[in-house]
Amino acid sequence: MSADEILEALDPDQREVALALTGPVCVLAGAGTGKTRAITHRIAYGVRTGAYNPTAVLAVTFTARAAGEMRTRLRELGTTGVQARTFHAAALRQLSYFWPRVVGGAPPRILEHKAPAVAEAASRLSLAVDRVSVRDLASEVEWAKVSLIAPDDYVRSATSVDRPAPAGFERQVVARLLTVYEEVKTERAVIDFEDVLLLLAEMLSSRRDIADEVRAQYRQFVVDEYQDVSPLQQFLLDQWLGGRRELCVVGDPSQTIYSFTGATPHHLLTFPRTYPEAKVVRLVRDYRSTPQVVGLANALVSRGGRAAGPSLELVAQRPAGPPVAFTTYEDDEAEAAGIAVRIGRLIGNGTRTSEIAILYRTNAQSEAFEQALADAGIGYLVRGGERFFARREVRDAIMLLRGAAHGSDAGPEELGESVRAVLSSAGWSAEAPAARGATRERWESLQALVALADYLAGERGGTLREFVAELDERASAQHAPTVEGVTLASLHAAKGLEWDAVFLAGLSDGLMPISLAETDEAVAEERRLLYVGITRARVHLDLSFARARNPGGRASRRRTRFLDGVWPNEPRVTRQRSKARQSVAETLSGEDAELFEQLRAWRSSVATETDKPAYTVLVDTTLVEIAAKRPTSIAELARVAGIGPAKLERYGPTLLALVSEGLGTRPVTVTES
Repeated sequence: MSADEILEALDPDQREVALALTGPVCVLAGAGTGKTRAITHRIAYGVRTGAYNPTAVLAVTFTARAAGEMRTRLRELGTTGVQARTFHAAALRQLSYFWPRVVGGAPPRILEHKAPAVAEAASRLSLAVDRVSVRDLASEVEWAKVSLIAPDDYVRSATSVDRPAPAGFERQVVARLLTVYEEVKTERAVIDFEDVLLLLAEMLSSRRDIADEVRAQYRQFVVDEYQDVSPLQQFLLDQWLGGRRELCVVGDPSQTIYSFTGATPHHLLTFPRTYPEAKVVRLVRDYRSTPQVVGLANALVSRGGRAAGPSLELVAQRPAGPPVAFTTYEDDEAEAAGIAVRIGRLIGNGTRTSEIAILYRTNAQSEAFEQALADAGIGYLVRGGERFFARREVRDAIMLLRGAAHGSDAGPEELGESVRAVLSSAGWSAEAPAARGATRERWESLQALVALADYLAGERGGTLREFVAELDERASAQHAPTVEGVTLASLHAAKGLEWDAVFLAGLSDGLMPISLAETDEAVAEERRLLYVGITRARVHLDLSFARARNPGGRASRRRTRFLDGVWPNEPRVTRQRSKARQSVAETLSGEDAELFEQLRAWRSSVATETDKPAYTVLVDTTLVEIAAKRPTSIAELARVAGIGPAKLERYGPTLLALVSEGLGTRPVTVTES
């Protein structure tokens, strides 16, 4: 792409970002407005016009996935050499390089988990702790360090912000634990992840020669998700800059959801005051979501008032989609079951499982949805579990691919076939196994590698050796390929992701906002968390809550106050299923129920013959509708939810014959009218 072509790919606001190549720049980018596109095109345009040396650009963000995506987009724009990393990855690289010169010897080992050191510190202080309290204390240690709060200043600082002491301990006790935790690390000759940033920042501030070397290397800086920067990260950024002003920051104050970890939007909101000459650009054109989703997101933030802070009003660019669904269920099991039924309909209508997500406030809520999806025969994955590249089957597969690549002379057009041939020996097959659980999960992992090979072959070609190099790069950046299955995730874990269909579950007061949110600031952040959840949806958005926790329990819950004036005044209570394991077929009786069982038996035989899960043939809700409506022509069958053109052609005549037999009449004539 030429420099002009890079600009032509942008809308007017994004182009304004790309053209702002010098001086401080602040990009206020709403959800779905193409912020990554804007900043990667800005970097590419700067390199193409000669304004930037690519190796002198450092772009930092908060997740390895986001950094990997940024590198991929820059590569697609023909721009290589730019460093796009997380704060920790960039800092660790520099610290490891300079440590032998400044301190001597090899850098200390990094403590991957704080829990063992925190537990040891608690033991030395004779504190009675369990696994949960150790986790809470470890989080408090992290908060203090990223907030640049020394142990001696912890009590005053925590009191000034009215921060509750963790695990029921007094603040003075936590302050002592902070001191002993540092002593434990010193004795073990280890550092934690916060130390990586702190030690590098202090090294740059105290050693002019080291600072000059780093500043000579990096001359332009880009910081993504700037609303979530912590005081420690800002301190390091200041050392990198060294008073220079070649800084572009990108953020959205409406997506500040990590203040409990020490993140603060203060630096984003005060950027124009810190840099009076800064160019401020607002991105408000939403390319992700339909007008229905965008309208709800705007309504949510507009009702937040001044307590919610500044926000951007988004302008939808996509065509109109289905209305947002608001559903009230009797209890949690009914909610999980009802959502599983709706997901089955989406799958039946052609939505991929990897494009569907169920989002909730706390991780403990996932169990009911896991059970309901398993009962419906729908695959799922819980985000936050074992990382993709850490899975044994993935590690073994990459080892096999690496071995095959050494002796391969296959061309780019054979990449997909080569990968399939290698992974067949690792358990991959062209059809998904009918079994659920570990067998299915292993297949899904290998299938993700096959799909990635097909995608790369179609996009830019490549040999098997280049594919292995791509996997190595993605593994180092934790940039995993897509795994098929409905995503289950907390609202915090969903940040930065998007799906065609999103189910926001458990939207009752006490969960949204969570009961622990007792201050105005905490409640405002809960509102922003819901905003993040809403803006993850591209097309389908379903909001729900349950009046009671358990079937037959007291219906004492009320829906979230955040949707006052938005949620329908008298929502219909769905009594579709009171227990997750009850079948949707319970709505049928007599001959309709008999026909449904015949249809299920037919589906089972098809699934066995094709070696596919039954739900990929037709889901239960589709069979129920067929049994209830008893279509007698192809045209009538086409109006059944879950029967698309492909399934109509493949199964239509057989289904009509089954319906005819169920009616006990002469065979129906299969016609198109």
